[in-house]
Amino acid sequence: MDEMCKPAAGQGPRVAIVGAGPAGLMAAQALLDAGAAVDLYDAMPSAGRKFLLAGKGGLNLTHAEPAEAFRSRYGERAEAVGRWLDRLDAQGLRDWAAQLGIDTFVGSSGKVFPAEMKAAPLLRAWLHRLRAAGLRLHMRQRWNGALAHTPDRSGWTLGFHTPAGPQTVSADAVLLALGGASWPRLGSDGAWQPWLRAAGVDVAPLVSANCGFEVAWSAHLRDKFAGSPLKGVRLVHVDARGRRFDRPGEALLSAYGLEGALVYAASAQLREAIAAGGPTRVALDLLPQRSEADLRAALSRGRGARSWSNHLREQAGLHGVKAALLREGLDAPAWSALVADPAALAARIKALPIVLQAPRPIDEAISSAGGVRLEALDERLMLRALPGVFCAGEMLDWEAPTGGYLLTACLASGRVAGEGLAAWWAQRSAATRAAVVTAPAA
Repeated sequence: MDEMCKPAAGQGPRVAIVGAGPAGLMAAQALLDAGAAVDLYDAMPSAGRKFLLAGKGGLNLTHAEPAEAFRSRYGERAEAVGRWLDRLDAQGLRDWAAQLGIDTFVGSSGKVFPAEMKAAPLLRAWLHRLRAAGLRLHMRQRWNGALAHTPDRSGWTLGFHTPAGPQTVSADAVLLALGGASWPRLGSDGAWQPWLRAAGVDVAPLVSANCGFEVAWSAHLRDKFAGSPLKGVRLVHVDARGRRFDRPGEALLSAYGLEGALVYAASAQLREAIAAGGPTRVALDLLPQRSEADLRAALSRGRGARSWSNHLREQAGLHGVKAALLREGLDAPAWSALVADPAALAARIKALPIVLQAPRPIDEAISSAGGVRLEALDERLMLRALPGVFCAGEMLDWEAPTGGYLLTACLASGRVAGEGLAAWWAQRSAATRAAVVTAPAA
């Protein structure tokens, strides 16, 4: 059964988009603006499920930091993602939201939020605009991996599992925006990986990104301090290649180890270090606002009858979870030796060693890394192995920390893929017309 609408002659292509997240929706907008007939398919009951969940506590749309710093957040893929941002950057996203009637503001940390701090109003306005432009949404349609040329090789067919049973659709071109594997309950389960590999596409394994890491805490620390925030700390990690992560921020001590924004920001380097050489050591500066010399002098002052816990509180401001971390892994003789040496104690406060055993599973991560390698795509985000099939969003092999960078690049890649598809179709159509004109008469 072919569900695709057929636009009148001279109009744009018939496009099937699979995945109704931010990248798929932005690609649909670009294609509709270019005159394409667009059908969008998704396994979930409604569009933008992960987008809505991400915006539950306040939708972090993008970030207002300078462009150079913004682009550096994409690490080894900064140059490639930077080309996407040339088409839709942070200011472009704010302008786009304003066109939908959504005002935005910059928070104290530089993060950009909708004025209402909610994702739902923006998504409603966006879907209304897309439907008005002709978008046809097909929900509860799960792609089953079937992707083949039409008999005349002019287009593609795709297979779906639907509430009414298996169905096949056809299109002139296909755009996949299937997400990663970090939110399986919302449809991002990574099931597409073996299907694209079988079609000759180079796909890097999907792994956890923006994730926590496991630490072998003592039962005492785990039971008493799990869930405690670590505010005003600094995380330092140097990998085998000499790359240095050194940044202040906040983390969270969990029952399994460490998580939180500061840990997520370092997750790519930490994950790669563990994959290359096993458990890796980080240094946690518990008091980055104080120098080691200052702490050494303060801790050298006599404590009199005060307990060591009170002495640390009064001279260094250490108490609670930070004080507990300072003693973690030390038996009574080792602790006694440490507190008797102010220099060693100050050094431990400034560089507390913590061994990270492994990243948490991908279905607990905020996002995933890996996916379709960018080298498998051309500049329009079309698969080199499957001309006429485009990809966008988190299913591509790039990653970024939280703070608006993930969503910005997903949306930007959707625009690039949508515009790229439209340009490819125009070139193909022009070449076909030229061939017809120059063909010799029978």
